[in-house]
Amino acid sequence: MGKPQKRNIADKVRKTKTSKEIKNNPFEVKINRKKFDILGRKTKHDVGLPGVSRSKAINKRKNTLLKEYKQKDKANKFIDRRFGEYDTKMAPEDKILQRFSMERQRTLEKKDIYNLNEDEELTHYGQSLAEMEKFNDLVESDSDSEEKGLLSAELTASHFGGGGGLLRKKSPGEKEEEGPQRAKSRQELIEELIVKSKQEKRERQTQKEEAQVLTQKLDEEWKSIQGLLSHKGSKSQSKEEAEKPKLDDYDMMVRELGFEMKAQPSEKLKSEEELAREERERLQKLEADRLSRMKGEVVEKSKKKVVHFSADDLNDGFILDKEDRKMLAYQDGKWTVDEEEEEKVDGEDEEGENGKEEEVGGDEEEEDDDDDSDEDDEEDDEDAHSDLDSEQGSEDEEEEELEEDEEHQQTSAAGASQQLSEEERKAQQEAAKAELPYTFKAPESVEELKDMLQGYSPEKQRLILERTLKCNHPSLGVGNKLKLQKMFGFLLEYMGELACSKPPQLNTVNVLIPQLYGLCQLFPAEACKVMQTLLSDSVHSIEETVEVTGRAAFPGLDTVIYLKITALLFPTSDFRHPVTTPAFLCISQALTKCPVASLQDVTCGLVLCSLAVEYIALSQRFFPEAVNFLLGVLHLAVPDKEDLGYSVVSPFKQVGRYSDLLVMSSTEATEGWSRKPLPLSAAQGLQLHNDLEQNHHRLSLLDTCLDLVKRFAVLYKDTPSFFHIFRPIREALRHLPLQNFPTTVQERHREVLEVLPEMPAQQLPLVFEKKKPIPLKLLTPKIVEVLDYGKKRGNTKEQREQERLKHKYKKEFKGALREIRKDTRFLAQEKLSDIMRRDADRKRKVKELLGSLSTQEGEWKALKKMKRK
Repeated sequence: MGKPQKRNIADKVRKTKTSKEIKNNPFEVKINRKKFDILGRKTKHDVGLPGVSRSKAINKRKNTLLKEYKQKDKANKFIDRRFGEYDTKMAPEDKILQRFSMERQRTLEKKDIYNLNEDEELTHYGQSLAEMEKFNDLVESDSDSEEKGLLSAELTASHFGGGGGLLRKKSPGEKEEEGPQRAKSRQELIEELIVKSKQEKRERQTQKEEAQVLTQKLDEEWKSIQGLLSHKGSKSQSKEEAEKPKLDDYDMMVRELGFEMKAQPSEKLKSEEELAREERERLQKLEADRLSRMKGEVVEKSKKKVVHFSADDLNDGFILDKEDRKMLAYQDGKWTVDEEEEEKVDGEDEEGENGKEEEVGGDEEEEDDDDDSDEDDEEDDEDAHSDLDSEQGSEDEEEEELEEDEEHQQTSAAGASQQLSEEERKAQQEAAKAELPYTFKAPESVEELKDMLQGYSPEKQRLILERTLKCNHPSLGVGNKLKLQKMFGFLLEYMGELACSKPPQLNTVNVLIPQLYGLCQLFPAEACKVMQTLLSDSVHSIEETVEVTGRAAFPGLDTVIYLKITALLFPTSDFRHPVTTPAFLCISQALTKCPVASLQDVTCGLVLCSLAVEYIALSQRFFPEAVNFLLGVLHLAVPDKEDLGYSVVSPFKQVGRYSDLLVMSSTEATEGWSRKPLPLSAAQGLQLHNDLEQNHHRLSLLDTCLDLVKRFAVLYKDTPSFFHIFRPIREALRHLPLQNFPTTVQERHREVLEVLPEMPAQQLPLVFEKKKPIPLKLLTPKIVEVLDYGKKRGNTKEQREQERLKHKYKKEFKGALREIRKDTRFLAQEKLSDIMRRDADRKRKVKELLGSLSTQEGEWKALKKMKRK
C-alpha cells in the first residue's frame, strides 16, 4: 500500500461551511474562458475561487513568514563551547587536562595584568640592563700615545672601587696570605700607582722612538735601491705586465671621460624679442657714438678697473654685494687711494673733484672674501686645479712698480695728445660723416625708401635694410609690424623700378633679395597678398591689351623679376598655391597671347621658358605652352618652310613676315661666336647695331632653345606620351641647317637628338581589365518550424530547449516578484496592526489611570468636605 496522501489546506477549507456558501454565491466564482476547445485536453482551472486562494495564502504566510518575523533577532538555542566537546577523536582524560591547563593560563593572565611586584627583566637595544650595569666594557685611554692604553685593575679599583685594597673588604683567604705585613695606606697606594703609570708611559715612548728610528733607516735603504728597481724590473713583474689584458676602446673612452674637464654652464637661450632688443640697443649705441664723433666730441673709453682676485676664488659666478677693499696707486712718488662715494638719494655715483686722482679701484666682480678659511677642510681631487687660474697675492711690490711706470708714461704722453687733438678731431668728424648711420626709421612710402637707399652701393643698401629691420622689429613696438608689412610692398616696387631702369640694376636686385626673403618669412600672408596683386595686374594688363588691339607685347623686365622672385619666395611644387598658380597662368598667357615680332620677343619668351623649367623642376608638371614656344623658336631657324612634317600654332605662324627671325644671314657670321649664358637684361632694351651682332645673338638664342629642349625632355622622359609630345620638335631639328652653325651648336643638336626617341614605345591598346565573372549567390532555403500558432521556435532540439528554459525563467521570475510584493504587503499590514494594537492598549491604560485618579480625587474632596462640616 502506498503512503496516505496529505490533504491540502484548500481541500480542508472546501469541506467547511464557507465552501458551501461560496459555491452557492456566484459572485465568488471566476470562470476562465477558453478561446478554443481542444478535444482530449484535460482542464484543471476552468473555474477559479479567488477568495479561497487569497485566504489560503494569508494563512500560509501567518504560519511561515509571520513566525520568522517574530523570531527575528532572538536566540533560543544552548551551544556547548567547551574545548573538545564535539571532538570525538580526543579521550575524556585529554579533554579534562587540556581544559584545566587553559583555565590556569586564563587565571594567570588576568592576575598578571595588575601584578606590579613580579621580577621582570628590563632590556635596552636587546641587552639586559642587569648585565649592562656591570660595566665590563673596556675604557679607552685619552692619552696621546698611539697605543690605546688600558687602565690597570689596581688603578680602576683605586679610583672607582673606593680606595683599592684599603677600603675593600677582604676575604679570609687574603687575610691569611698577608700575614704579619702592615696594611698600606691610601696615599701609599696612589703613589705606587703613579710611579707604575709613569714607568709604563716611559716604556711606550722608548718603543715609539725605536720604531721611528727603524722606519727612517728602512726609508734610507729603500731610497738606495729604488733607482735599481726603476730601471730594471723583476721577471715576475714583467710577466704580470705582459699577461695584463689590453683595455678595450670602451674602457679607454670611459677613463678619458673621467679625466675631462667638467662642462661650464652657458648662457640661457634668448627669445627673438630679447635678441631684437639687444641688437637695437647695440645699433643705437653705435649711432650715438657716431653722432658724438661727428660733432667733434671726445669719446673717452672707460678704463677697466683692476680687480683683486683671491687665491681661494672658485670662479663660480658668486658676486658679493660690494667691493670694500681699496687699491693703492702711486703718483709722483706719493701713494693715493681712490674712493667711490655712492649717493642713495639720487641713485647715481659721483666722482671726486681732484683731477690728479685716477680710477684704479676694483669693480664689483666675482670674488670670495673668505681668505681665512681653514686648510684642513676636505678638497675634491677633480677641483684641485681651481686655484691655478687665480692671481697670486704675494707679489705686491712688483705690481706697485709696474703701476708707477704706467703713470709716468701717461703723464708724458698727455701733452702730445693735447697738441694733436684738433687735427684728430677734424679727421674724426669727416670719418663719422662718411660712415653709414646705424639706426633707420621704417619708410612710409616708396619715395622715402628710394631716398633712403639711393646713392649707396648694393652692399650698403643691403646693410641699410638689415639695420632697418633690426631697429623696427615687430616685438619692439606696436606699429612696427604694420610698417614692415608695407615695407615689403615698397621694396618690391623699388626692385621693379631698378629692373626697368636703363641700364637695369640687376646686381642690386640680387643683393636685396635676402632681405625681401626675411620680410616674407616674418609676414607670409601679407607677402602673398602683395605678390597676388602684382601678378594679377600684369595678367589683366595683357588681357586688356589683347581685347583692345588684338595683340599684346611681352611682359617687361619688372614682371620677369617678379616671377623670378616668386619662385624664390614661395613653393612651386604645390598642386595649387595662391601665388605660384597665378604665376603659372601669367607665364602661359604670355607664351600664347604675345606674338613674336623681334629678337627681343624671342629673348623674353626664352627667359619665360627657363622660368617655367624652374617652376616644374620638382613637380614635373606638363607645361604645353613652353613646349609649343620652343617648337616655334626652332621653326624660326628653319630656312625652308616646305614639307616640314609638323605645324606651329599661335603665337607663331607657318609662313609670314617674322617667320625667319633666326635664319642666319651669312655663314661667315659664326666666326668669333662663343657660347655665353643668355643675360636677363636682354629681355628689355635689346640693342644690336650690325648684322654680326644680330647673327651672334641668333646663335645664342638657338643654343639656349636647344638647351631648354633638352631639359624639358629629361623632365618628361617618363611620360607615356613622351614621343608624341616631342615628335614635332624632332622633325624641326631635322630641318635645321647644321652646316651654317658652329661646332658647339652642332654638338648640342646631337645631344638633343640622342635624348629624343626615334620610335614610340610599344604600348598595349586600352582594354577593359579582365576579371573572373562573379557567380550568383546560391542560398540554401532556411526551414523554420512553426509551433504554437505562429510563434517561431528554434530549429534544433538544443534551441528549442533553450527557448523553453528562457520562457520558464521569465515565468518564474515574474511569479517570484509577485510573491515578494505580496509578502512585503503582508508584513507591512502586520506591522501596522501591531502598532495600532499597542497604541490601543496604551490609550486604554491611560484612560484607566485617569479614571482611577479622578475617583481618588473625588473621594479626597468628599472627605475634605466632610471634615469641614
